[in-house]
Amino acid sequence: MGDPAGIGPEIIVRLLASSPQFSEKAELYVYGCPDILEDAHTRFCPCAERRFQIVPTGSMKVSELVFGKLSAQCGLEALMAVKKAAKDALNGKVDAIVTAPMNKAAVNLAGIPFTGHTELIAEICSTTRFAMMQSAGNLRVAFVTTHIALADVPRFCTFDRIVETACLLDDAIRAEGIASPKLAVAAINPHAGENGHMGTEDEQVVKPAIRKMLELGMNVEGPFPPDTLFIESTRNRFDGILSMYHDQGHIPFKMLAFDRGVNSTLGLPIIRTSVDHGTAFDIAGKGCADYNSLSEAFRIACKRAAARREHA
Repeated sequence: MGDPAGIGPEIIVRLLASSPQFSEKAELYVYGCPDILEDAHTRFCPCAERRFQIVPTGSMKVSELVFGKLSAQCGLEALMAVKKAAKDALNGKVDAIVTAPMNKAAVNLAGIPFTGHTELIAEICSTTRFAMMQSAGNLRVAFVTTHIALADVPRFCTFDRIVETACLLDDAIRAEGIASPKLAVAAINPHAGENGHMGTEDEQVVKPAIRKMLELGMNVEGPFPPDTLFIESTRNRFDGILSMYHDQGHIPFKMLAFDRGVNSTLGLPIIRTSVDHGTAFDIAGKGCADYNSLSEAFRIACKRAAARREHA
């Protein structure tokens, strides 16, 4: 359900009430606080049949909730819901999970170090080889690093990590039916380092990693200056883009596909998709939040789960 004080419960109930195709394709379970989820359905979809079952993971009441307010209790409720859902997916009780937005500050306010869904679910799955991917149609961006300080990016953009992320992205695109994905690699530094005059990382790390990708049989080009990689004429030549750090890829992606982007975690033994936006505290509880991103996340989760069952 995501953070109860955010738009998660609202967009879930509104989407499922307006989209019967999802309940026709799958059995739907929403993990979270029953009182809050039941209230959301009554509040936002009073005339609609409830097409999902609730899996209780917390006991927070609507009377304790203040929409749009940062709360340690809300952070804990959101954390318990996603942990239970991920464990059930890992144990085969559900085929896939779709996560609504959590607020990192709320979880940390509760005294629990939390950097994001991606890292948390990977830890639950005991997975060390994973990566975040954002996608919208033919636009796919995978990230070498995610929720770390910008000052730490060069240290974590290692040869091995760049190659590993490229392999995960290549596999994910092949799983979508593209036999020979064409990948673009973003540089770490402006102008791809200007042959070492604006930083040496692209010469010493990124280019050798690209040579290794080519040796592995990947169809890859780069490193591209990040400020021109996402222009239409360039990005449309590729099936996937490898971004070195969070804002390098997130800013252009959200400018291009904010209302329909989907976040996936590559390399997991389970299927996990997510909305590509935050808790939107400023409009929480008002019934006006856009649920297109959640709809796309549901659609992709259903598609991947059906494909996995077919090939099981």
